[in-house]
Amino acid sequence: MKLRIGPVIETALYVDDLTRSVEFYQRVLGFKPTSEFDPDGRLCALHVTTDQVLLLFKKGASVKATVTPFGTIPATDGDGSLHVAFAIPASDFEAWRNRLRESGAAVESTFSWPDGGRSIYFRDPDSHNIELKTSNWYGNDLAW
Repeated sequence: MKLRIGPVIETALYVDDLTRSVEFYQRVLGFKPTSEFDPDGRLCALHVTTDQVLLLFKKGASVKATVTPFGTIPATDGDGSLHVAFAIPASDFEAWRNRLRESGAAVESTFSWPDGGRSIYFRDPDSHNIELKTSNWYGNDLAW
């Protein structure tokens, strides 16, 4: 039997100020929290797509396992400048570049991949490297 695996459904970034980061991702990328969050809490999940979320963890707030009546969630934490890429349609490339500028997110660079596709790079308030990309890893346009 061949075991199957699907797309990434959660990815996490670790931030200094949860409120500031939630506001940034709402304003710049339009991500909405999955539910209300406690700014003094340890995390906020933001909708990316129907089946995907971006988890914003407050740095240092999850260094111990979380024990619940349903099971234990292992400890997690991170530091430094991390990277995450989000897919965008090639036809929306210029509109996204304009939105980033209008929202106050400084475009650090744009890149044309040798095998096809383009990327826009910018930083969030914690200096994480955020990429908006029009192609998959092999340079093929993404299906929309």
